[in-house]
Order: sequence, then structure tokens, then C-alpha cells
Amino acid sequence: MRKALWLCGAAAVFVAHPVLAQTAPAPTAAVDAGQQGVLVFEPAFFAEARPDTVLDMLARLPGFNLESGDSDTRGYAGAGGNVLVDGQRPAIKSEGLDQYLRRISAASVERIELIRGGAPGVDMQGRSVVANIIVRRTVTTQRVIEFNPYFYPTGYIGPMIRASYSRREGQSQEEIAFSATSDQRIDLAGDGYRRRYDANGNLIQDAQLDLHDLFRNVNLAGAVQRPVHGGLLRVNGLLNYDMGRITQALAVVAGAGQNERSQQEFEGVNGEVGLRWTRPLSDRTELELTGLQRLSKGDFAAPFSRGGFNSVFTSNDTAGESIVRGLTRYRPNDRWAFEGGGEVAYNFLDGTTTYAENGVAITLPSASVKVEELRGEVFGQATWRPGPHLTLEGGLRVEVSEISQSGDIDRSKSFTYAKPRLQLTWTPVAGHQLRLRYEREVGQLDFGDFVASSEVTLGQVTAGNPDLVPNQTDTFEAVYERRFWSEAVLQLQASHSQVRDFIGIIPLVGGFDAVGNIGDGSQDLFQARLTLPLDRLGVANARFQARGTWTRSRITDPLTGQEVDFPGSDGFGCGVNFNHDLDGGRWSYGFDHGCDTDAGYNYRTRELRYNHSTPFITLYGQWKPADDLTVRLEVGNAGVRELSRERWVYSGPRNTAPLAFYEQQQTSAYPWFFLQFRKTL
Repeated sequence: MRKALWLCGAAAVFVAHPVLAQTAPAPTAAVDAGQQGVLVFEPAFFAEARPDTVLDMLARLPGFNLESGDSDTRGYAGAGGNVLVDGQRPAIKSEGLDQYLRRISAASVERIELIRGGAPGVDMQGRSVVANIIVRRTVTTQRVIEFNPYFYPTGYIGPMIRASYSRREGQSQEEIAFSATSDQRIDLAGDGYRRRYDANGNLIQDAQLDLHDLFRNVNLAGAVQRPVHGGLLRVNGLLNYDMGRITQALAVVAGAGQNERSQQEFEGVNGEVGLRWTRPLSDRTELELTGLQRLSKGDFAAPFSRGGFNSVFTSNDTAGESIVRGLTRYRPNDRWAFEGGGEVAYNFLDGTTTYAENGVAITLPSASVKVEELRGEVFGQATWRPGPHLTLEGGLRVEVSEISQSGDIDRSKSFTYAKPRLQLTWTPVAGHQLRLRYEREVGQLDFGDFVASSEVTLGQVTAGNPDLVPNQTDTFEAVYERRFWSEAVLQLQASHSQVRDFIGIIPLVGGFDAVGNIGDGSQDLFQARLTLPLDRLGVANARFQARGTWTRSRITDPLTGQEVDFPGSDGFGCGVNFNHDLDGGRWSYGFDHGCDTDAGYNYRTRELRYNHSTPFITLYGQWKPADDLTVRLEVGNAGVRELSRERWVYSGPRNTAPLAFYEQQQTSAYPWFFLQFRKTL
């Protein structure tokens, strides 16, 4: 497979080679002369694809890869994705950015600006490339309904329904969206085997595996935007309900051992209310105020049985987040832009866990803990464009936080970190751009690591650890971007990172493992991305995309003292996809080949784990018999993906104890058919 990918990549580079020295600006994408490096894409650019939503348009944007951000990041800064709407970050957090963009119709888009390397007056969200969606000010009303069932070879049908309404008139907007799903996750349903071997390689157990999964989700989201007191106020709301059950049954067919059965049941409710008010203070100054409130409650139960042994792990938690943020932007001229502000956030997690074996309660470290964090951050940034070919962006964020714990353990810790960022963007001629970046990033502690947790399918419990500190990473990065053939893009990225206080697994007294800081390390990354339109090769309105990522990381194993890769780090990852639009977008087809196959090694006190899988392949065909109707068929997991896990389990600490057994587990995920009916009313 890798050889085939190398050949595809080499062929693409060979085809592009004759034009690498040419300057060929795209006829459908114009460069704003006042902001060199900002590419403007009009709706005509996407006409051949006949997109339904902004999300469809972004999928056709050359050299852009959607990043949704991380809703689990506490606070507002750093949690957003790489998309702006009318120059503003969407005031959402819990809802996925892709779901939000799905509600914006393609017909309501005036243009899309692809901003590479920064531009004065544009909030880049700390990213090198963002897409800015400019929405029409004319009256636009849209009502959409979708019915999207999944079909599995077992006979199970997983229905999904969606409905949305939106209306835009000038700066006023109303949006509401509803969705409900009853389905299964493909990697958690299937069948396979688990085999164990002794230290000499002799088979000691052969067992069959049967996995079942079911989850249900109901989601209601909405937003209202109105001019208020000389500014623009947007209020978002979200209410979400989740429940699910994962079951694994193991039947021993040969060798020693007893049958096993494990189950995970969860139920949770999540709500969010957010608001953003922006107001111009002058022609060149703008004020932005943001507030956010999130609350969630979840329950989890995990029974496990093996022969006459049984155990039950339960957890109940309530979590919340409150954020207030303010910033001011000032642009004195076309060369300079400044912004500065501050943010205060309060987060908490109140969690209780229990664990019992054969009805006898077992005491867990940090089983009942309330974790609270009060965070404050001040930030400032300046963007300077001395000429049309050069942009320099510099910023500094200073974070102060205090994390306190109460319950089984009472303690508190305070942290102060400075996070500088510097980026230089050089565009010597049209079609060539070089971006250099240095940034210090500080990770956030996962509150869940302070409380005990369970790995149900293995019958193992991980203790909570109150002694964690955040990891800190200094990253040096260089990106070269070459645009040719109007829509073709080649991106080469190289980076080096130094990581302090890396978080992994450490042993605790009492025989439990826990998440903890394991030391300092480094990581090198090289990535190549290619977007290649195939018009010049005789396939009109077709596009080929490929990505290859190589990483090398080093850190000292706290048990053996040897240098190893970062836990869970894969050395190579790739992806290939192709799409082709026919008859002016009335018909489309393509495939997506996700060839990331390795999840790397994970190191625990008494075992070593390695996860890998065969590639994931999706085929699709789409038909639009009318502008307001879309019918789409997908064949997912077309190659019947196999998920494998290897474990080397030792009789004690793996640096001193002998190998007890080697385990090999493999399951085959079910393929599926997805049928979408989307109707605009």
C-alpha cells in the first residue's frame, strides 16, 4: 500500500514539475492587491460542484483543510477552529464547527476569503490559514429536512433525521437545528478473535470475540443575531442528550481460560449558552465581548465478568464552565493591526467513582474528587505588513491558573505560563509562499485524570493522580506553499518540538497505574499535502488529494530508561481522496482512502501495547435531480477494516519481571451503506 502511495505522489510531482517555475494565477480566484496572500473565491468557483452548504464549499477550497478546534479545551482562546464568518469566530464551543457550517446555505455566501499567514485586522485564531465566509446581506430563508439511514450487514438500520431553519436579512439572523440519531460506531461493532501465547510462543488460549454497540443522540441548537446598542449581538444555545451501550463477549474455544463479558453503559446531558457582542468604537477600533456558560452531567456503569469473578465500576460526574472574555482591535492603517484583551474562566468537575469485586468494595485512590480551576489570561498581538510580500505577526499570552481539589484529597496548585508566538510570512511572487513560526504552547490538564477510571474490556482500573502538571511545548515550524495550474496546491511542512513534562502512565503504590508526568522529549514532523485538479490530464472537474505525514519522537521510558517514541505516536500516516463532478454538479462520485494504520505503542507498568489497523475506504455517489434535492449513497468501510491490538503482559513491572503472556486481538468492523435524502423547502 505504501509503495502505491509513493508512486501516486511521485507521479503527481512529475506532472506538476513543468509548471513549477510558472506563475499562473487562478482565473476564478483573485488575489486582493491590498492584502497579498488573501485569495478570494466567488460562488462561480464552486458552480460545477453545486454545493448545498458552506461545508460543501470548504471541501472544494484548494489548499484548505477544515480544523474544527477542540471543545474540550477549557477557556475560549485556543478552542476555535480555522473558519470565520463575516470576520468573526462563531460563538460556539460544544457544537461541532462542521455542524454549525452545515446550517449556512451555499446560496447565502457572497464569497470565501482564504487567508494564508495572517492579514491586518483579521483574527487568525492562532492559526496560519483560515477561511473567512462572507454572507450576503440580502434576505435569505432556508428550510431543510434530511433523512439519513445507515444499513449494516447484520440487518440493523441506524436512522438519522435532521431539520433546520435559517433566515438572514442584513445583520439580523435566526437559526434553529434539530437532529436525532440511533446508530452504532463502526469500530465498536463486529467480530474477531483473541489469542494468547506463553513466553515461548506456545498458544495457550484461543477465543472468539463478539462486539455490539448502540448509541442514541438528540441535539437541539439555535442562534439569534440582532443589532443592539450600536453593535451586533449574537446569542447561541445548545441542548444535547446522549446515551449508549457497548458490549463485548469473549468465548474460549481452545486452551485454558474462562469466558468473559464486559459492558459499558453511559448517559449524559449537556447544555450551553453563549453570546458575543461586537461594536465599532471608531472607524479603526472594534470592541468584542464574549460570554459562555456550559453545564453537563454524566453517568457511567461498567460491569465485567469472567467465570465466577465479577466486578463493577461506576462513575457519576457533573461539570461546568463559565467564561467572560473581552478584546479590542485597532488598525491604524493598512500596514499595522493590534489587538489585546483578557479572559477569565471558571471550570469544575465533581466526580465520584466506585469499584467492587465479587460484591466487595475496593478503595480507589482519588475516587471522589471535586476539581476546580480558576483561569485568567491576558493577551496582545501585533501584525505588521511592511510591504505586499511580507507579513510579521507577534503575540504574547500570559496564563495564570489555580487548580484545587477537594474530597479524598485536599490540595491546590498554581501555575503561571507565558506563551509567545511569532510568525513570518513571505510571498516573494504569486504562487509561492513561505511561513515560519515559533510558538510556545501549554497543555491543559484533563480533569478526568484526577479521578479514577476503568478499562472495562480488560478488567483494569486506573487510579486518579492529583500531582499532574501541564506539559509545555516549544515548536519551530516552516511551511512552503506552491500554487499552480490555477487550483493545484503543494504544501510542505517541517517542524521540531521540544516537550517538557510529557504526560504518560506512571505506577502508584498499591499496584495501580495512573496518568502522570514522565519527563521531557522531542518530536520532528514532516508533512506533504497535494491538491491536484485533473483537467489538464483530461478529466474535467475532477480533483485528487494526497497527504503523507512522517513523525519521529523520542522520550525516556520511566521504567526501562530507554529512549522510545511518544506513547500513541505513529511514525507514518497518509490519506488519499478523489472526487469528480459531472453534468454541472448534477452527478458526483469519488472515494476517500484513510490509510493511517498505526496508533503506535502505549506503555504501562506491567504491559506494552501496540494498536494498528487496515485502511478505511469510503466510496460515494451523489445525484441532484433538482437544485433543492440531493440523494447520496456511501459505501463505508468498503475494504472491511480490521482492527488489531497486541499486548505484552508481564508478571510484574516490565523492566524487572518476566513476560507472562503475549496477546493478539483482531476484530473486523462491519461495512455499511449510508443513504441521504436532503430536501430544501
